[in-house]
Amino acid sequence: MTAIKFGTDGWRGRIADDYTYANVRRCTQGFAQYLKQKHPSGTVVVGYDRRFSAEHFAATAAQVLAGNGFHVLLTQSATPTPVISYSVKARQAIAAINITASHNPPEDCGFKVRDEHGGAVAPEGLAQIEALIPPAADTGAIAQMDLAAGLESGQIEYFDPKPAYLAHLAELIDVGPIKQAGLKIVVDNMWGNGAGWLSEILQGGRTQVIEVHAERNPIFPEMQRPEPIPPNVDAGLAVAREVGADCVCIMDGDADRCGFGDENGQFIDQLRVYGLLAYYFLEIRGERGPIVKTLSTTSMLDKLGQIYGVPVIHTGVGFKYVAPAMLKHNAMIGGEESGGYAFRNHVPERDGILANLYLLDFLVRTGKKPTELLDLLFAKVGGPHYYDRIDIRLTDNEMKARARTRLDQVNIQGLTLGGHPVTELVTTDGYKFVMDDGGWLLIRFSGTEPLIRIYTETTDQDAVAAILDDGRKLAGV
Repeated sequence: MTAIKFGTDGWRGRIADDYTYANVRRCTQGFAQYLKQKHPSGTVVVGYDRRFSAEHFAATAAQVLAGNGFHVLLTQSATPTPVISYSVKARQAIAAINITASHNPPEDCGFKVRDEHGGAVAPEGLAQIEALIPPAADTGAIAQMDLAAGLESGQIEYFDPKPAYLAHLAELIDVGPIKQAGLKIVVDNMWGNGAGWLSEILQGGRTQVIEVHAERNPIFPEMQRPEPIPPNVDAGLAVAREVGADCVCIMDGDADRCGFGDENGQFIDQLRVYGLLAYYFLEIRGERGPIVKTLSTTSMLDKLGQIYGVPVIHTGVGFKYVAPAMLKHNAMIGGEESGGYAFRNHVPERDGILANLYLLDFLVRTGKKPTELLDLLFAKVGGPHYYDRIDIRLTDNEMKARARTRLDQVNIQGLTLGGHPVTELVTTDGYKFVMDDGGWLLIRFSGTEPLIRIYTETTDQDAVAAILDDGRKLAGV
């Protein structure tokens, strides 16, 4: 592999194919060069997930950073992405590297970078990092320090990020009432980094936490990938039905994304979860401030913004757009369609642990079940909103080029989707067709995998399948 490209959230590749130790060294050297342009020295946090050999890839990154003169704080175990991000703030570090492929298939690994705020690096910064990655043949361009020597000199230091993160959570939310509520909660960790965290936070009261998929297993049994959507969450939801749980808290492979299930063991889609979280802050906690949303997430946020008189900021897909917008506008909440949500007074980074705690607090403060909370939300925004998505694998670059050409040539004059006239086409990030009922269809090429994603949200439940099918025809896939 000669070219390393950063997608929606860092670089990802197939282990032993393009994701190799040599390429991790190259990628880290490019990031080190980028950091040197901003900070002559400083501390960089390095963490990793539970994927195959992730801890060894992390050690490799630490060696290159140390070789470039940076002080490295290296986690001693697999650590949730939001905890790594908060560690940047807590330890006054200048950046972080996280070795994780998040929700990708088990064959993949990844390389996420975070800035001095603990948030995703903006697109222009990612372009600079890419440009600074040395060619594969230029092995002499990579500076390294032996791990043992780095540890002995203190240039590389193992650290425990948990105490500082848990102390910070206590400032954001009082979990005492959740502990004493007597809830029965199933937590599906999807074999990932979130295992044990909610159990530890909520222990010592009447509430019972039942964890599933809590061990390390890099092949992710019972799911296609650790992405917190069906069918990957079906096994965890089945456990909830078996034990009669009050709700299901779900986290993806690196615990930065949140999924949720109701008292019937049914999945609540991630657009509805974002609507619930925004409603919780506005109505229950009485907070005010801008809402940041990617164009692929729910229009219920726009309606809540109008009702409560708060601005709603639209961005492209990915936290490389959301994080800078949250910082710029001091946003109350920011999020995306994938189930990633970030919160003010924390870090501009998705946090599946905190998002689930806020949802549990919503249940406890209102005394209502998840389905009843959805009823409250729908009553506020004018009725239920229905969402679905299909992912189609791109077999080659020609297939992608053909789809893009077709979409570039679409004329919305007289165009209908699922029987609904199209009123607007937005091409900020992909092709978003806005319909007469306020619903939308989005077609975009994934920034992390060779996929074309087709999404829709509409108030017309009967039209969901037809809208997606029409979207497939538009793209010719």
